[in-house]
Amino acid sequence: MADSLKKKILVIGNQGYVGSVLVERLKQKTGNEVIGFDSGIYAKLITSKSDPDKYLDKHYVQDVRNFDPEILKDVKAVVYLAAISNDPMGNKYADLTKEINYLSCIKIANFAKKFGVERFIFASSCSVYGFAGNDAKKEDDKLDPLTAYAKSKIDSEESLYKISNDKFKVICLRFATACGMSSRLRLDLVLNDFVANAILFNEIKILSDGLAWRPLIDVKDMAKSIEWAIQVSNKKIEKNFLCLNAGSNNWNYKVVDLAKEVSKVIGPISIKVGEKKEIDKRSYKVDFTKFSKIAPEVDIDTNLNTTIKNLANGIKNIKFLNKNFRESDFMRLNMLKKYMGDSN
Repeated sequence: MADSLKKKILVIGNQGYVGSVLVERLKQKTGNEVIGFDSGIYAKLITSKSDPDKYLDKHYVQDVRNFDPEILKDVKAVVYLAAISNDPMGNKYADLTKEINYLSCIKIANFAKKFGVERFIFASSCSVYGFAGNDAKKEDDKLDPLTAYAKSKIDSEESLYKISNDKFKVICLRFATACGMSSRLRLDLVLNDFVANAILFNEIKILSDGLAWRPLIDVKDMAKSIEWAIQVSNKKIEKNFLCLNAGSNNWNYKVVDLAKEVSKVIGPISIKVGEKKEIDKRSYKVDFTKFSKIAPEVDIDTNLNTTIKNLANGIKNIKFLNKNFRESDFMRLNMLKKYMGDSN
């Protein structure tokens, strides 16, 4: 690719679980100039033989709440991944979740618009559907945010819609629940948790009744989707703003069925359902038809068995043997508490 055709891409949250996979893909597949911006909380939590930051052309280690808009000079696209990234974190740090996931996102988006950035990609979440029953939710269906995390995603979507225009296109990708191996691993995700349990204890414990629906997406397919959002023609962005469920209709699972799949691939592994069998109100089956039609070139080709095998091999390769892994640095809440100096 000729230098004149290269784009400067700013990835905010590049040292996270998704960002670490994304920057490698962007550099290898597009040849674009890739700039990273991250607070550095998870910088040292590398679970691969090579540091994903080597794919960056430039890197800023800063807090999104103190973002310098001059960084946006000559940037063509911004990917906003920065987030207090799950419900336990959001429940403990509700105000921080609002600041990082929503207020900082919109502040930076407004800066980007003023600096002539052409494309803003926001990593949203299917968790905005909340307790959705058995009907697969489409983008225009009613939202039911049950947590601070989900509400922050909706607030960002709504504000980004208002500031989008023909020179500042916005794509919000409502991702299914992430899973799979990354060069910065997380084990506080449902499938990743099950695989870690299977390896360490030869059993899987489901804390709820296991009947909640979860759509999943491999982190590598998330990176593919974001790359598409950066490159896609403006003609496909409806009214300058496009909101899409990002995932595959083949990847809607009940939690208990995920445990069974892990047992088949790694096992046989015993599965224990929580004694109280509490109902998990965060249950949503999602329709990804619109995504498959608008983005047919995004081949969500990873199958669940492959994801489980790759994850299991990755965990074994890093020789992770911590039986108390829920107290380890692979749980994002633990790392955030350290960063905040919170011992509780």
